[in-house]
Amino acid sequence: MSLFKARDWWSTVLGEKEEFDQGCLCLADVDNSGNGQDKIIVGSFMGYLRIFSPHPVKTGDGAQAEDLLLEVHLRDPVLQVEVGKFVSGTEMLHLAVLHSRKLCVYAVSGTLGNVEHGNQYQIKLMYEHNLQRTACNMTYGSFGGVKGRDLICIQSMDGMLMVFEQESYAFGRFLPGSLLPGPLAYSSRTDSFITVSSCRQVESYKYQVLAFATDADKRQETEQQKLGSGKRLVVDWTLNIGEQALDIRIVSFNQSASSVFVLGERNFYCLKDNGQIRFMKKLDCSPSCFLPYCSVSEGTINTLIGNHNNMLHIYQDVTLKWATQLPHIPVAVKVGCLHDLKGVIVTLSDDGHLQCSYLGTDPSLFQAPKVESRELNYDELDIELKELQKIIRDVNKTQGVWPMTEREDDLTVSAMVSPNFDSESQATDVEVGTDLVPSVTVKVTLQSRLASQKAKLSVYVQPPLVLTCDQFTFEFMAPEMTRTVAFSVYLKGSYIPSELEGNAVVSYSRPTDRNPDGIPRIIQCKFRLPLKLICLPGQPSKTASHKLTIDTNKPPVSLLSLFPAFANQSDDDQVFVMGFHFFGGSRVTLLASKTSQRYRIQSEQFEDLWLITNELILRLQEYFEKQGIKDFACSFSGSVPLQEYFELIDHHFELRINGEKLEELLSERAVQFRAIQRRLLTRFKDKTPAPLQHLDTLLDGTYKQVIALADAVEENQDNLFQSFTRLKSATHLVILLIGLWQKLSADQVAILEAAFLPLQQDTQELGWEETVDAAISHLLKTCLSKSSKEQALNLSSQLNMPKDTSRLKKHITLLCDRLAKGGRLCLSTDAAAPQTMVMPGGCTTIPESDLEERSVEQDSTELFANHRHLLAETPMPEASSLHGVSD
Repeated sequence: MSLFKARDWWSTVLGEKEEFDQGCLCLADVDNSGNGQDKIIVGSFMGYLRIFSPHPVKTGDGAQAEDLLLEVHLRDPVLQVEVGKFVSGTEMLHLAVLHSRKLCVYAVSGTLGNVEHGNQYQIKLMYEHNLQRTACNMTYGSFGGVKGRDLICIQSMDGMLMVFEQESYAFGRFLPGSLLPGPLAYSSRTDSFITVSSCRQVESYKYQVLAFATDADKRQETEQQKLGSGKRLVVDWTLNIGEQALDIRIVSFNQSASSVFVLGERNFYCLKDNGQIRFMKKLDCSPSCFLPYCSVSEGTINTLIGNHNNMLHIYQDVTLKWATQLPHIPVAVKVGCLHDLKGVIVTLSDDGHLQCSYLGTDPSLFQAPKVESRELNYDELDIELKELQKIIRDVNKTQGVWPMTEREDDLTVSAMVSPNFDSESQATDVEVGTDLVPSVTVKVTLQSRLASQKAKLSVYVQPPLVLTCDQFTFEFMAPEMTRTVAFSVYLKGSYIPSELEGNAVVSYSRPTDRNPDGIPRIIQCKFRLPLKLICLPGQPSKTASHKLTIDTNKPPVSLLSLFPAFANQSDDDQVFVMGFHFFGGSRVTLLASKTSQRYRIQSEQFEDLWLITNELILRLQEYFEKQGIKDFACSFSGSVPLQEYFELIDHHFELRINGEKLEELLSERAVQFRAIQRRLLTRFKDKTPAPLQHLDTLLDGTYKQVIALADAVEENQDNLFQSFTRLKSATHLVILLIGLWQKLSADQVAILEAAFLPLQQDTQELGWEETVDAAISHLLKTCLSKSSKEQALNLSSQLNMPKDTSRLKKHITLLCDRLAKGGRLCLSTDAAAPQTMVMPGGCTTIPESDLEERSVEQDSTELFANHRHLLAETPMPEASSLHGVSD
């Protein structure tokens, strides 16, 4: 965030492979020198205690031998170090060291040296307390308002507060409802302990309430306590912050007010004495430690916050005043006076990097040289600018978003689909109603030109097609090395996929001199699965509910030459008529006209037309390419079947609504189930249990409802998944027909596919309807807009599930209407000008506003309906003379 780095004043690295945490750092005049100079006390989890007094010769020097005053191994891990008046009979400062099962208080003293080695320091154990419970952290202060001495409070791992009055143990109290210990702090102004419980709420307990509460050895509540005895431990105030806290600090403005600072995982809070929020700040990065201190401005507080991005932020209340870069992630931060330098920031990392730094910048000594002034020729600059803009425009048109490179790929991948089925089918756990589900083998070959490592091959096919294996890993590939993997593909579900195209993606790393781990790269190839994998030859049908007619500019081709795998020896009429029977049960009939250049595809299900139509066009193109004919083209002169398409959209949206209702019901029943469980547990825990009052019957009934609703949710999800697959098939078909209808280019068809097929998976949070509606609205307000007024309209930035599909259907109808008027799809801004070209067809005017869109919706629907009736009344030439279809 900032260009400024923390100015290194003194630094060192502590030990080898030692670990530290936020309680391992403390700054104080621990040897009672009286000169106002702080010492740095550091304890580690390895049991080492070190005391430093930095005296750098010049800024940025590392640690010298004389900077380390004391180093001693205490054997037990050091959890926390604090300095205070912990010894009775004196107000001298002493060092308290918290171990997991022991609290030790030491006196640190120095002896003047008579030789050049300098002063000598040693520690003397004053007293220690052996703990019965494992300690977590501690705090200290003048509990109960005592003068001239500090008491220590230790929190155990099971939530017990143990109070020590210097050399003697005072009492212990369990915090109510404690599950995991949190940070602990003491407020001297309110004489209370403040912590954050595992319920993620800040809690305050008065010291007097703790002192007079029931002893920790008597955790069982007596009947007297249940009746409201004053000895019961009650909380003073609570505040729910909704996140776990990392640390708590208490800062006083003056004698009349103090603030409680809580550092959360995403925010830090400033609270008043009574638990009310004074202010809070949402943090951009994950924090690691913090330190609030009084500001020079009256009524404000400065806060140092370290985060996991090696940054140290300085806030004045909620305003960021400074940001500085650190060489490590700080887990503890302190501010003190070292070597007559006030305000030194001391940071400690978890691996032992100890640094003393200050804020500031070095003056820049660089001075830009003066340039010779010369007069600018604006005419020449204008010509040069136009030439550069023309070059940029041409590059965008020819290369798209990413520039094309001429270099050879480091790794090439190719896929080959076997022309024959597997001799033994690999299909397992199929849901299709027939036992004859075939499988086909696909071989993917990787050839490495250079050395590559961590190559991972991922293969994807459209469901319900499944793979026997979809992930392959190659740890290392030597130069000119070839690896081949094989897997089988088969149909598992009882419905047909939306595409027969598979995709093989290889991600790998190519190591370089500067980056031994390698530069990540991705390469992919696509392969087409055979149509016979999902269907068999079937009996042609005379009638069907849905029909499509595709026009061509070349004479009709025998269907036997286009689909040789579906030739039936017992049927001699397959030259112009062919039937397809999908494994899911649906049938599609393909008819070719004898005299005209037309093909008709018909089926009982609208979405089933897609695969046969697409396969027909692809095979016709391949056939004429082999013949050397390059001007072959297909067209569609009928109306786009939007009504059938809208029925599939409504069915898909209805399943989404049902899924939302079922999930709400399931949530309600789950809440009811847990409430009944709680009541039953309460009844069973009572010493004199009351009658169940049919709670067990209610629990059993609710459980059955939860199971039934869960099954209904799963069934609805399966139906929604199948419906989304059928919707994708119908969407592919509508895009194909629009492209043939308006003779759209490949780029324009790609824009339609991006708008209509933005999602691979459909979820309740982000569904197909709202995503497609936003994309089509964008097209209508940009490249298909009629006026600049429409271009100025802003789209909503948030996608929510709509109430119904009327708006989406209106926009799809409007899109087809504007394409029929000559509108063209384009992503460049200069092509987003209002369309003025009008094509024949009797289309109504494009509305200027949303109100006019409502009026045109009915007209556009009638327009497409009229086209559909005209098409139905106009017979296909020679349709009555087609072989295999007779009255």
